[in-house]
This record gives sequence, structure tokens and C-alpha cells, in this order.
Amino acid sequence: MGSRYDRAITVFSPDGHLFQVEYAQEAVRKGALAVGVRGSDIIVLGAERKAAAKLADNRTVRKMVAIDDHICLAFSGLTADARVLVNKARVEAQSYRLTLDEQASVEYITKYIAGVQQKYTQSGGVRPFGISTLIAGFDPLGKAALYQTDPAGTFSAWKANAIGRNSKTVREYLEKHYQELSGMEAVKMAIKALTETVEAGSKNIEVAVMEVVDKHPRMRFLEDKEVDDLVAEIEAEKAALEASRRNRQTAGTTAAEPT
Repeated sequence: MGSRYDRAITVFSPDGHLFQVEYAQEAVRKGALAVGVRGSDIIVLGAERKAAAKLADNRTVRKMVAIDDHICLAFSGLTADARVLVNKARVEAQSYRLTLDEQASVEYITKYIAGVQQKYTQSGGVRPFGISTLIAGFDPLGKAALYQTDPAGTFSAWKANAIGRNSKTVREYLEKHYQELSGMEAVKMAIKALTETVEAGSKNIEVAVMEVVDKHPRMRFLEDKEVDDLVAEIEAEKAALEASRRNRQTAGTTAAEPT
């Protein structure tokens, strides 16, 4: 039945589906994994880094971008679609600043992005944006915020979330282990979530943090060495935990043996 109703974006199928929107969501599910973790004083965005050509400049192939000084965004899906949506969001953020002489809140920019995505699900001659976004930043009062939008134009606030390929597995990990951490502990939480399905190391993951420095939020990409050092710390912690578990099992077995 889908083939009869999936050619026009504005036509519902008899069972209530908009197939073009569902196809856009499928494009997101096949996109590179992205993770967001909200801490008490920091928001961390992490993304799977795809292998680039040997002569390519990796700085031009980013899944995480700045929208304003205090807001950044990670996306999964079609990069070209993301570029268009990001440019629209940047213009709106600057227009808001010029009109009202203050920064737009994270929620405002999220609503704007979701509104643009929704508009492209009910207009003729266009197609939905094939991306989901994780929008992170600090509100004017200094409160950390993390939101997600999808191709249908819906949005919601999260403590931690994942989008893209294998996002369900990563989300389940976050549901089990999430705590509101601060500083580098929140960064390590995001890296641990990413490495549930992505090979650890700076060649495969990239991490950006939004943090307050001298009372001003700023976005910063972690250097490859920083990522590798954090991965090494996580691996050492896992090894120590595994050794402790084995020692407890050995002690338990010895205690259980008859004398």
C-alpha cells in the first residue's frame, strides 16, 4: 500500500502514515551516531567520526556545529540537509539578538528548528529534512539544557539521549548509567555511551563540550589527544573493575570450599 501514497508528502495513507516523513526518519537511523549528555555545569556532545579521505581536512567534516555563542548542535542524517537547517537557525539566533538585544534561549531555537522541520512535512514541492538534531546550550540564567528534534518536527527535552545508528543500544546504556555529573566525568559518560557501539579512540569519535568560562558559555572541541587520554582512563577503570570482580569471585569460591 505504501507505493500508492509515498509520492506526495502531503497525502496521508488510509492507515494514517506520511511515508515521506517515515523515510526521512529511516535516513536518520542509518546516519552516524550522535550522543548528548547534560551535566550540572556542562553539556557534552559526541559523534561517530566516519573515515575521511587521507587528504581531506577533518575540521571541515563535522557532525557538531555552533549555532550561537551559547548554543551548539549535533545531528544525524543527511549532512547537506543539516547545513541548510543550521544556517537558518544561525540567522534566526542573530535576528533575535538584534531585535531584542538579548540571547535566544535554547528552547526558543529548538522550537524554531522543529517548526522549520514540521513546515517541510506539509508543503508541496518540498521534502522533509532527513536529520534529527541534539541541541545543547545554556539559557540566559545559566541553566544547562539539551533538546532533540526529529524530521516530523517534534521536539523534547532530555537529560541524555542518542540519535542515529545503534541509538537504541546507546540510549539503553544511558538509561541504566546516567547521573548528573560535572566536568570531565560528564565527558567520560558520553564517551562510554559512544563506545558501546563505536570503536574507542579519537579516530572514530569526536567530542565537543559546551561549558561556562569566565561567566560566558562557549563551545570547544576536544583535541584528539584529550579524547585518547580519556579513553585510556575509561579502559583502565574497566580493567580495575573487572579485576576486582574476579578477586571477589575467587574469594567467594575459596570461602565456599570445605575445610
